[in-house]
Amino acid sequence: MRHKAILPEGGSPKTKKARPPKCGPPCCCLEAEPREQHEKLKALSPLRVLVLGGSGFVSGAVARQALAAGHEVSCVTRGLRPLPAGAKAIKADRSVPGELEAALQKQAPDYDLVVDCIGYKAEDARQDIALFGKHCRHLAFISSDFVFDPDKRQFPQPENNPHFLQNDSYGAHKRRCELEFLRAEPHFSRWSIFRPCHVYGPGSQLGCLPKHGRDPELIQSLLAERPLSLVGAGKFLQQPIFVDDLAKLVLSSVFSPCCNAQIYNCAGPDIIESVQYYEILAALLQRKLNIEELPVLQYRQEHPEHKSFLCHRVYSLDKIRLDCLETPKTPIAQGLKLHLESLYEQ
Repeated sequence: MRHKAILPEGGSPKTKKARPPKCGPPCCCLEAEPREQHEKLKALSPLRVLVLGGSGFVSGAVARQALAAGHEVSCVTRGLRPLPAGAKAIKADRSVPGELEAALQKQAPDYDLVVDCIGYKAEDARQDIALFGKHCRHLAFISSDFVFDPDKRQFPQPENNPHFLQNDSYGAHKRRCELEFLRAEPHFSRWSIFRPCHVYGPGSQLGCLPKHGRDPELIQSLLAERPLSLVGAGKFLQQPIFVDDLAKLVLSSVFSPCCNAQIYNCAGPDIIESVQYYEILAALLQRKLNIEELPVLQYRQEHPEHKSFLCHRVYSLDKIRLDCLETPKTPIAQGLKLHLESLYEQ
C-alpha cells in the first residue's frame, strides 16, 4: 500500500516554507534597547572558539564558519584528518581517560564559545560540564532530532515533546547527553543544545532516505537513470538544513542572551517530500528520476534500526527567530546545487 504523507489541511506535497513567527517587530525575546546591545555584542571579535571535532562534516563547517567570521579557532582532534586552514590543532582522544584534560591544561583556559560536535555518550556531556562549566562564556552541544520517538511525533514537532527513545540507538544516547545538561542547569546554565534534522552540504554524501541515504553511488545511479528504491516512495516530509546554516546558527548562540539552558530543533526553510530531494538532483543532472517504492511496514520490520527515518520530520523555526539566533535561510534547491558541485570538484 502506498504511504500517504500527512499534510496540514489544505496543504500540498510541493515545497513549503516554514511558517514565519506571528509576533510583530522586533520579533525577538529582547525589547528594542537590549536588542541594540545584543547587535553590538555581535560586532565584537575575534572570539576564542574551541570546537570538539573540526575535521568532520558538521564540526568542519563550524570551524570554517568561525574562521570566516574572524574568530580564533582551536579544534580538539585525534589528528587522523586535516583541519580547516587556520585552525589550531589540540591533539587528544577524548575517549582516553585524562587525555583531553591534559591537552587542555597546555592551553589558555578560557573560551568564548565551546562547540561539542562529537559528544555521543552521557560521559561526554559530563566531561563538557566539568571541563568548561567555569571556563567558557557559552557551550553549544550538537544533538540530533533522532532523540524523539518517531511513533509519537507531532506536526510540527515542538522542542518540548516529551516522548524520547530510550533504547541503545544513536538518538537515545544523544538524549542521555541532553539530560546531563538539564541536570547541571542549577549550577551551569550557559549552554544550548541543537537538534538538527537531515544535514546536507559539502563534506557529506548525498541522500536523505533509505535505501539511498548518504549514498556514495547516488550520482552515478541518477546519471544512469537507474531506479531508486525509496521507503514509502519518498513521501515522508523533511526539512533538510544546509550545513553552513547549521554552523552559523550554532555560532550565533554565544551572542544571544536568550538561549541559556535552551534546546532548539534545527531545520531548513523548506518543507519537502523526501522524493523532492531526489527530483531536484535529477533535474540538476538533467536526468529522469525513476522510483521504486519500498513498502513502509515491511521495511520497518526488516530494519528497525532505521525507524527514525520513517516519519515526518517537520519543525517550526519560531523559537530560533525569537531567541535572536541566526535563522537558516538556504533554499533546498540552492543548497543541493552547492552540494552537488562540491562532489564534482572532488
